[in-house]
Amino acid sequence: MITGEIRNNIDAIWNTFWTSGITNSITVLEQMTYLFFIKILDDAQLKQEGTASVFGTVVEDPTFPEGNWTNPQTGSTVPYQNLRWNKFKDFDPQTMLTTVRDDIFVFIKNLSSGKNSSYSTYMKDATFLIPNERTLTKVVDGINSLDMEDRDTMGDVYEYILGKMASSGTNGQFRTPRHIIRMMTELMKPTLNDTVCDPAMGSAGFIVESARYISENFSKELLKTENANHYKNTMFHGFDTDQTMLRIGAMNMMLHAVENPNIEWRDSLSDDNKDSNKYTLIMANPPFTGSLDYEVVEKSLLTLAKTKKTELLFLALFIRSLELGGRCASIVPDGVLFGTSNAHKAIRRELVENQTLQAVISMPSGVFKPYAGVSTAILIFTKTNAGGTSDVWFYDMKADGYSLDDKRTEIKENDIPDIISRFHSLDKEKERTRKEQSFLVPKADIVANDYDLSINKYKEVERVKVVYDDPEVVLGRLENLQNQLAEAMVEYKTIVKKTSD
Repeated sequence: MITGEIRNNIDAIWNTFWTSGITNSITVLEQMTYLFFIKILDDAQLKQEGTASVFGTVVEDPTFPEGNWTNPQTGSTVPYQNLRWNKFKDFDPQTMLTTVRDDIFVFIKNLSSGKNSSYSTYMKDATFLIPNERTLTKVVDGINSLDMEDRDTMGDVYEYILGKMASSGTNGQFRTPRHIIRMMTELMKPTLNDTVCDPAMGSAGFIVESARYISENFSKELLKTENANHYKNTMFHGFDTDQTMLRIGAMNMMLHAVENPNIEWRDSLSDDNKDSNKYTLIMANPPFTGSLDYEVVEKSLLTLAKTKKTELLFLALFIRSLELGGRCASIVPDGVLFGTSNAHKAIRRELVENQTLQAVISMPSGVFKPYAGVSTAILIFTKTNAGGTSDVWFYDMKADGYSLDDKRTEIKENDIPDIISRFHSLDKEKERTRKEQSFLVPKADIVANDYDLSINKYKEVERVKVVYDDPEVVLGRLENLQNQLAEAMVEYKTIVKKTSD
């Protein structure tokens, strides 16, 4: 979450775009992302140069080498050093605009030139839209003032701008807060043996966080050529139908050293998507506000759940797309847990009877504010096609570290560390009763309740007997109060009469 000075800086940058005539929120996000990308490229090389200086070595394969760069569009040459953020930020406004628009933007669009990468594919149609030198100078100054050290600033900016979209009434995409994505990643613990997919990726939050988790926890293993190639080229997959999100997602992944993620334009629920038994890990927050026509839905999905509801069809897709033994963590609306339609019951029965359902984590409705107020849950399951569900773990999340109103200010109460800890120690959960915040429910109980997965169906509420006073005692108190009031009235009338005399 963005707070304090960073929030104010982003607001100032937003207002700069707005006053320059760029009022479409997604356009603002896209243009800011380009500039973030440019700055982070230079920041990364500055760190490499600092390390090389300490050890007396040189930076291998630098993004900005010595010498000149030839602009493929104009044929003119420019010193690579002039393309670096730390250099052009001090140019005079007109030179800065010319350099960024005519050279640097062309440079970043051609970073993967000659490679059939997601980045090069989706950067082809990128357009630099900042209209004048005054706007660019103010935006560069604003970004330069941000502390981007040890912070996934782009992800935070996405979330905050999307919140501004909702508050301004602009149609935006439904985003998952970064801390929820991180929680789900910590729950699933991806490894270098995984092939990770998000079939509704948006700005690629889940696969970016998976990449971060792998790079932080398997840094030594990534030194091996085989692991590095898998990480850069075959490990991460994401699909979306929004070209802007695909472009932003590709840049986001490239900044996490994933050079060639498998990011594609794809309607995941359509006949065009033939993925089956392919991925070992799916993490997603699929759209669940719309309905589809049967005609456009891939027929195999309808065999699991004959419905037009996207939230149910995506669960069917996840089951089909996973390898045997593959795992899934998906956010779903509460209706999936207790809906009474045949399709709702069918998908829940599929998870319980034919797969291994492991956990249902209920989240409070404020988690997705300010741009959505729905109640949601996280379903975690493993594909087996042979059952295996025994005890399902339920957790009632009451706090996620932020207030549950539109402001979403940081608070002390936070169940996330507890959720992660308990999930990875499920044996200890057997000792808990259903009166506690988390507990295990045997499969037989779920089957007996028509596969209802709402936590309130199984949670025991401890009721404390309240003993009230006898009615005669209460009446006596009332009479006593009435007498006191009458005496006070008499005394008051006496005082008033003496005063008037």
